[in-house]
Amino acid sequence: MNTLLFAIAAYLIGSISFAVVVSKAFRLADPRTYGSKNPGATNVLRSGNKAAAALTLLGDCVKGWLAVWLAQKYGPQFGVEDNGVALVAIAVFLGHLWPVFFKFVGGKGVATALGVLLGLNGWLGLATLVTWLVVAYAFRYSSMAALIASVFAPFYYGLLFGFDAKLLAVLVMSALLVYRHRQNIANLLAGKESKIGSKKK
Repeated sequence: MNTLLFAIAAYLIGSISFAVVVSKAFRLADPRTYGSKNPGATNVLRSGNKAAAALTLLGDCVKGWLAVWLAQKYGPQFGVEDNGVALVAIAVFLGHLWPVFFKFVGGKGVATALGVLLGLNGWLGLATLVTWLVVAYAFRYSSMAALIASVFAPFYYGLLFGFDAKLLAVLVMSALLVYRHRQNIANLLAGKESKIGSKKK
């Protein structure tokens, strides 16, 4: 029961869409109405407001980290162990993808996934972030960087910790990230994908 409560709390935390909240605070257009129509930091950046994009990125990342950190810090005293932490990791990620507060229309989960990975282990999150940065710098495609980083994340986890329930959670997140980027994959193959920093249309 306690594990379920932690998971529900994580889902609700994940359901806070910082792209929408920050855009409203900055009096910007709803990110679900322009560009990729994805409520995430990359699309908010298309508004031209770098501060709003940075806050969106930070908020989405922190909520992923917070849910996992709370589960690992306080969960054991309530009987929430590794399997429960893995469930919390997936729950906060699902909250971002399908947020109950925003009619289940959420982002693609890159920043939140990073937060989850940082919550699981700092080195794991750092290795995945560096992978994203290298690919993004080289090719200027956020989606390509996210896809490659999502493939490497389970590999990094396996190298660091071996096979366990948390690795399964990372695999599930990676699969969902690829699924959520299916249109981006099509755009990349067709040469139509927008590059980082391109303005909204």
